[in-house]
Amino acid sequence: MRPSREVPLDFPREWLEFVDPADEEHLIAADLTWLTSHWTCVFGTPACQGILAEQPDAGCCTHGAFLSDDDDRKRLRKAVKMLTAADWQLMDQARDDKGKISRKTYLETDDLDDEPAERTRRYNDACIFLNRPDFPGGAGCALHIMAVRRGLEPHTVKPDVCWQLPIRRTQDWVTRPDGVQILRTTITEYDRRGWGPGGVDLDWYCSGSPDAHIGERPVWQSYRAELIELLGEPAYRELERQLLRREGTPVVAEHPATTQARRDARARPPRNSTPDR
Repeated sequence: MRPSREVPLDFPREWLEFVDPADEEHLIAADLTWLTSHWTCVFGTPACQGILAEQPDAGCCTHGAFLSDDDDRKRLRKAVKMLTAADWQLMDQARDDKGKISRKTYLETDDLDDEPAERTRRYNDACIFLNRPDFPGGAGCALHIMAVRRGLEPHTVKPDVCWQLPIRRTQDWVTRPDGVQILRTTITEYDRRGWGPGGVDLDWYCSGSPDAHIGERPVWQSYRAELIELLGEPAYRELERQLLRREGTPVVAEHPATTQARRDARARPPRNSTPDR
């Protein structure tokens, strides 16, 4: 399909700040404009253009996933052991000369912020865990497919950057006027700029595209499991309580991509309508 024009990167946003019920020295700033948007992952549909025009079927899996820490590495190592050939198209390509799969065969070293870092290996210009469209087990992330098959939450088996996108969490220690140091967690949209200087050069990106703002539920509901992982369950419950209190009250600063998606939907003729002759 012909992609809709993405909305500008800068627009008014509405925020909610609250203290984590489980930790009085943890302040959370939640971007309601993003969390109440109707963004949804459209990978595997004509709406997904892929971040690189020459690889539209690869979605955002073209560059591989940088691993964030030891916990991220352990999670991936455990997940790889659960994969089968029915889940993973490129399993044989991840074997060494002895037929074994190890971190050396599915990871590679690259530079991130001028420091060496590990990321998932790329095979034919995309992540080695990416199943191509012709795979009988299903196109997309092999780890995600395996999780669904086993009844697991996908975020429990995928690299951090993969399951968090397009939610962006940043954390900073700040000093209040009373001299007390607290942790401030910000939850917002992982837009193009989250990818660094090269983000503006992506051929397409979903978070600002009206074509991806077609979810039946807002992000704070559809990404419930991921938000609990990022914030902790007590903090998510408080976020949920605050948003439920607002039911029936529109967000003042609605995400412009969600607004445009609604306009586009209203402009389309009904599915069963007869075109004019």
